[in-house]
Amino acid sequence: MTSPGKLIVLTGPSGVGKGTLVRELLPRHEQLFLSISATTRQPRTGEVDGKDYFFKSRAEFEAMIAAKELLEWAEYAGNYYGTPLPPVKAQMKKGNSALLEIEVVGANSVKNIFPEALRIFILPPSFEVLEERLRGRGTDADEVIAKRLTRAKEELELSTEFDYQIINDDLEQAIADIEAAIFS
Repeated sequence: MTSPGKLIVLTGPSGVGKGTLVRELLPRHEQLFLSISATTRQPRTGEVDGKDYFFKSRAEFEAMIAAKELLEWAEYAGNYYGTPLPPVKAQMKKGNSALLEIEVVGANSVKNIFPEALRIFILPPSFEVLEERLRGRGTDADEVIAKRLTRAKEELELSTEFDYQIINDDLEQAIADIEAAIFS
């Protein structure tokens, strides 16, 4: 019988580079399965339903909450985000490690359900760099960026509650640090 895989949570403030790190990690490790989150936010240009996110209406998302089909969920910047539970359980049962790239409140709540989860917090090199990255995306209005920055300050204060804190300053070094945390 295959031994069950790990649950790995990767979190940090918006703009810290979680998506980039995940895109680099996955092709290097076939035993890692990326859990696709569900959200009520509108798709950004180029995002595909079922690949980037499962895009849901508020009513659909609230039905998932009621049916206990989410490992975790939270409301962030006016939208719901959450992790559908069935695909995570299925992959772990196969012996794969499920990688969750989720926001901080959800990442913190995972420890209540899966205390053995490996929880990694990604930090920006500085708050100024974080702001530059958010503005450089060109995807959000100024008021949305201001909300994200306010939220980021609160989230950064929680970083010490996680198993590992990794600074995403140099991409290859950050990946090496994550790999060491996961596979050591």
